[in-house]
Amino acid sequence: MELINLFKESGALLEGHFLLSSGKHSQKYVQCEQLMQYPDRARQVVEAVAEKVKDLQIDVIVGPAMGGIRAAYELGRQLNIRTIFTERVDNVMTLRRGFQIHEGEKVLIMEDVVTTGKSSMEAAKVIETLGGQVIGIGCLVDRKVSALRLPIYSAVELYFKAYDQKECPECEKGSQPVKPGSRKQ
Repeated sequence: MELINLFKESGALLEGHFLLSSGKHSQKYVQCEQLMQYPDRARQVVEAVAEKVKDLQIDVIVGPAMGGIRAAYELGRQLNIRTIFTERVDNVMTLRRGFQIHEGEKVLIMEDVVTTGKSSMEAAKVIETLGGQVIGIGCLVDRKVSALRLPIYSAVELYFKAYDQKECPECEKGSQPVKPGSRKQ
């Protein structure tokens, strides 16, 4: 419960009317960057993930842009592991900036929030195409929305109800959703 309080104290747990990247609507949203702006809070939350993955023999940590970059860096700092990131070019996840995945490297993907796992699986495809072996997904928050083929190592688990637009109670009230996050629909 202490970690949840760090999210609350940071203003990272939002309430309102949100359009999620999945296209669904929710009355709650986690904006991890509100927590990540405080280094000591970021350290504490990422430490919970580090404890779970420290024995995995990770060669490199990959943070999908945008949300995973700072979380991945902090995990890499704590574990002293090389850390890089993927990013979207024309809405397609790719590896740039001279970053490399070497054949057979064991890779942990590190995210801020895993909801549907779309960004993680896009990053996994890039990593596997380059010969890396994805051994899991670390995250600050696992929203427990979808089952992925990879193990998830999270600091906290949160479940927020998500609605199709036609079933959304906020839409029924006439409210317009806000699109948080960095991914285009």
